[in-house]
Amino acid sequence: MQFTVHQRFFFDAAHTLERAIETESSRRIHGHTYWAEVSVSGPRNPDNGMVIDLGHLRARLELLRDQLDHHFLDEVPGLGKPTLENLCLFIANALADLEPAPSRIRVWRDSIGDGCVLDLS
Repeated sequence: MQFTVHQRFFFDAAHTLERAIETESSRRIHGHTYWAEVSVSGPRNPDNGMVIDLGHLRARLELLRDQLDHHFLDEVPGLGKPTLENLCLFIANALADLEPAPSRIRVWRDSIGDGCVLDLS
C-alpha cells in the first residue's frame, strides 16, 4: 500500500521578472502571496503508522518559509529567476534529504489563479 501525505505553507514575497509579455508590470517590483504544498509518498511505517512524521515535515517547512517569507525573491540564494517552476525546484532541493523524499511539490498564487506542480515520483 502506498500513502501520500501533504503539508501546506504560505509566504508573502516580492520579485521582478523579465518576460516577453506584460513586460512593464513584470519588471517593476511587485509581490504575491504564494502557497506551497509538499507531498510525501510511501508505505506506512508499521512501528508508528506514518509515512513521515508531519511534525518533522512542518519544522523543515518553517525553516524554508523563513528563507522566502517577506524576502525579495530575486536575491534568494539558489533560487534563480523567481518563477513558479524555480520555486518548486528550490523547495524540492531544500527537502531532498528527507526520508522519504518529497514526491510532489506544488506552488500557486490564488489571487491570480496560476500555479505549478513538480512531480518527483
